[in-house]
Amino acid sequence: MAVEHQETRTGNLFTAHPRALGMTWASHGAGAVRIGAELIGAGTACIVHAIVPGWFTETAGRTVMRLHDHMVKRKAGAKNPNAWPDYEI
Repeated sequence: MAVEHQETRTGNLFTAHPRALGMTWASHGAGAVRIGAELIGAGTACIVHAIVPGWFTETAGRTVMRLHDHMVKRKAGAKNPNAWPDYEI
């Protein structure tokens, strides 16, 4: 898995990205953990669904739609939404 490295004049590896989004390190981390946990849950549901097709028939799709809506709202409510990428965590 590739790791992206961002260097800016306004921060370091831990604070540059959250700062660019108008967030603190802690708030960015909490959001990333929440999104990651939901994606792990959706992925697990997909694997179970592959084995038992009658289970979790809509779980992953609903999770992806909910997370997309969450991220769009978070971007719109940001201090500088134009600084946010089209995708973000």
